[in-house]
Amino acid sequence: MQIYYKTDVGLMRRNNQDFCLCEKVSDDLAWAAVCDGMGGANGGNVASSEACKEMSRVLSEELKPDMNDGDLEQLMEKAVVSANTKVYEMSCFDDSLSGMGTTVELAVVSSGTLHIVHAGDSRVYRITSDMIDQITTDHSLVQQLVELGQITQEEARFHPSKNYITRALGVEPTLETDYFAVPFNKGDIVLMCTDGLSNYFSNEELLEAVRAIKEKEEIAQGLVDIAKECGGSDNITVAILINE
Repeated sequence: MQIYYKTDVGLMRRNNQDFCLCEKVSDDLAWAAVCDGMGGANGGNVASSEACKEMSRVLSEELKPDMNDGDLEQLMEKAVVSANTKVYEMSCFDDSLSGMGTTVELAVVSSGTLHIVHAGDSRVYRITSDMIDQITTDHSLVQQLVELGQITQEEARFHPSKNYITRALGVEPTLETDYFAVPFNKGDIVLMCTDGLSNYFSNEELLEAVRAIKEKEEIAQGLVDIAKECGGSDNITVAILINE
């Protein structure tokens, strides 16, 4: 298992409100968390960093190599709930942080399975030898319009309301999340990213971009560079997990 990640402020923002933490626990157990913060002059920075750090704390204390799928799902949900409570309480007790929140992607790869807990519009993709699979579905206004048949997925990429998300960690006392578990076979790649990357690519274009980067350890940096070449209008974060 190999992990690579990169976060960049981009070309248009003064502060980086994205945050990412990753850890390889053993040859077949690793985790990564990607958050895209929002709210106030520094609230987004605090929300994303504190959420990642709290999830890291829970996982470092309780994640074990021999956990079954059910126990692993419960632990991941526990980590996200704990992060939600921490960020929400911080926003309640500090006026300068009021209303802050963050997207959350928490992925754990264990014994050939990719587990994901998701809320917001950051994304997780699985890339195999011949395809890319967007595992998560955006919790956003434009995605709701797509599901209602009012706009196409292509139109959603350029919709003026594409930044309005319908779920975020830390905004309310409780958080509804999505959980996924999919096979993660030898040679597969997990790509986690904030919308500073995904806004510039269709799924097929993203697959082509990954394939064009010859060295796997350069994928994260290479995708950040491409996003900046496309405009770099937002913070950009990419985490890559490779099942070697």
